Amino acid sequence: MTIWLWIGFLSFVIIMLALDLGVFHRKIHVIKMREAFMWSAFWIALALLFNVLLYFMYEHHWLGIGADVGHQLSGQRAALQFFTGYVIEKSLSLDNIFVIALIFAYFKVPAIYQHRVLFWGILGALVLRGIMIAAGAALIQRFSWMIYVFGGFLILTAVKMLIARHDNLEPDKNPIVKLVRRLYPVTSEFDGQRFFTMKNGQRVATPLFIALIVVESSDVLFAVDSIPAIFAVTLDPFIVFTSNVFAILGLRSLYFALAAMMEKFRYLKMSLVFILAYVGVKMLLLHYFPIPALVSLSIIGGILLVGMLASMYGHRLDTARLAAPSLDESDVPTGK
Repeated sequence: MTIWLWIGFLSFVIIMLALDLGVFHRKIHVIKMREAFMWSAFWIALALLFNVLLYFMYEHHWLGIGADVGHQLSGQRAALQFFTGYVIEKSLSLDNIFVIALIFAYFKVPAIYQHRVLFWGILGALVLRGIMIAAGAALIQRFSWMIYVFGGFLILTAVKMLIARHDNLEPDKNPIVKLVRRLYPVTSEFDGQRFFTMKNGQRVATPLFIALIVVESSDVLFAVDSIPAIFAVTLDPFIVFTSNVFAILGLRSLYFALAAMMEKFRYLKMSLVFILAYVGVKMLLLHYFPIPALVSLSIIGGILLVGMLASMYGHRLDTARLAAPSLDESDVPTGK
């Protein structure tokens, strides 16, 4: 009977996406920071409201939800697992935002068309993540040792993130982009917000479409990291999927709110490294020393807080250093 909850949630997502593109952003415009922060607040508030609803759904086991995960899952535990998963996904999306900003800069995508790329990119991400979550849940249910594989993978990912650089991004070397260019003619000119246009009587792809392809492929790579991470919090597919969806739905507004400020949060990437490493270790210890969700939420929140405070302190030092007057040779005492 839980199929009706899935149908209801998917219908809600479709309605929200339709309202977003067809009503709220029907007229294309550059998303200003104030508007972006307002939309970010809206999506976060919506996720928190859904978390309250989730509490009642699992507390009273509506349509049998929470009663078929091997044991009874209470509303309090379900709500805590959702919120922890949401925080993890939201945190890991910060690195994705930085990469998206580099992609837009590489292809010189005008700010007025970036929302359209992100909308369709996120729509594709929802479908791909749904498939990956279903596959991951099936693997863990059939092979319990897969949880250790996921844990080890997350630790390796943390190490890779620690040494990886994003500033040398080369989207034209992306295999999917190479395949698209081989199969379909691509123009170097934009045609408004169109992904395809006509040139010399021939239908060609615009750079906007290539940017969309790169954004989609980069999200797949990030999903490979983030989806195993949330399985460390809960094995309930509904909580895994819904927390992922709400984190992704707010990604566009979060991008426009933070893209221009990412250089101020230089130590957040290090926080993400520690979060991935912690979640990986948590998965490896799951059957021997299970860590309560509330403890995990506190640790993850603490790691993020340290990263943000360190970034703010570092940025303040840089600002003070630049504002400080430099000593000229004529100002240096000669001792005479």
